[in-house]
Amino acid sequence: MQLPEKHSATGTTIFTVMSALANKHNAINLSQGFPDFHIDSRLSGALGAATENGFNQYAPMTGLPELRNAIGAGIKDRYDVDVNPDTEITVTPGATYAIYTAFTAILSPGDEAIVLEPAYDSYIPNIEMNGATAVRISLSAPSFSVDWQQVKDAITTRTKAIIVNTPHNPTGAIWTKDDWTQLAEIVRDTDIIILSDEVYEQLVFDGAQHHSVLQNEELRARSFVLFSFGKVYNNTGWKMGYCIAPPALTQAFRRIHQFLCFTVNTPAQYALAQHLGNKTEPLNDIMQGKRDYFLKLLAETPFTIHAPARGSYFQVASYERISDLPDKEFAEWLTIEHGVATIPVSAFYSSGKDDRLIRFCFAKKEETLAAAVERLKGIR
Repeated sequence: MQLPEKHSATGTTIFTVMSALANKHNAINLSQGFPDFHIDSRLSGALGAATENGFNQYAPMTGLPELRNAIGAGIKDRYDVDVNPDTEITVTPGATYAIYTAFTAILSPGDEAIVLEPAYDSYIPNIEMNGATAVRISLSAPSFSVDWQQVKDAITTRTKAIIVNTPHNPTGAIWTKDDWTQLAEIVRDTDIIILSDEVYEQLVFDGAQHHSVLQNEELRARSFVLFSFGKVYNNTGWKMGYCIAPPALTQAFRRIHQFLCFTVNTPAQYALAQHLGNKTEPLNDIMQGKRDYFLKLLAETPFTIHAPARGSYFQVASYERISDLPDKEFAEWLTIEHGVATIPVSAFYSSGKDDRLIRFCFAKKEETLAAAVERLKGIR
């Protein structure tokens, strides 16, 4: 039986591989991006209440009205931007799903989509599954800034989309307002559509500000913006997200969405709608505290930090003073010999580009981070 290969990625994702290796060797898992602490009890309580109160049947295809309204109010509060909950917001089963759906809504065979690498590993397979070609551009290490001339030079008559990510996974870099301005200048007078992956939007550190594509009026008119509740409320296993786009793009998105999953977990939607009205400690303060604590501990090890993460819950580190191994081999060695699992940054490049960097996830309990660094101190 011959089955089609829908994309060029091979084997199991590096996240699954490293988590399995961590389990096998009883390593502390700082590889895959999930918190190991409890979610807000009000949120978990709201989920239980939703099931008890009968919110167990299909929700509307676009999402519960009360959740879409709460999302719109949150966007207004954070970015001073008005979005229409009925025509511009669609609730999705996670942001990865939303990214795939957005690509599927706009790409046809022969199209090209520009990807800035290192990149989240679903982008290129999503593009290829739609018969399009991913055009890769490398960000400039160690700052991982964008070379805008390279982006401009990569655009052809076949370019249909550009996908961007800020705050950035895996590097923790963030875009400035000027980055959006330069992107707007490049795509002006074209039909290029922007996919803006902003799942870590509320995790920005050191007094910096997250600049959303929604705040650039010119770009907003041609953009899908993808968000994740899992990254905001530390409940990644709920797989809840949403897409904001202008009405015409939202219609295209929903044409795919209604036949792909149709609707999303109703009790979780209800719980999130209730929780969005709760006052909580600023999320960026909580995660910055974890980043600062981790960096303080990591200073006692031979790892090199070229720049603290400015957002997300990942910290990139160099092992230049430790080993000459390729990063994948080093990550495996670190897991097996020292009991700490990480992700090699080359996994975020389709070419396997290796700058001898690994990615730690610091969205963990302090005791988890302390135990991990205690093991790393044993490296000579």
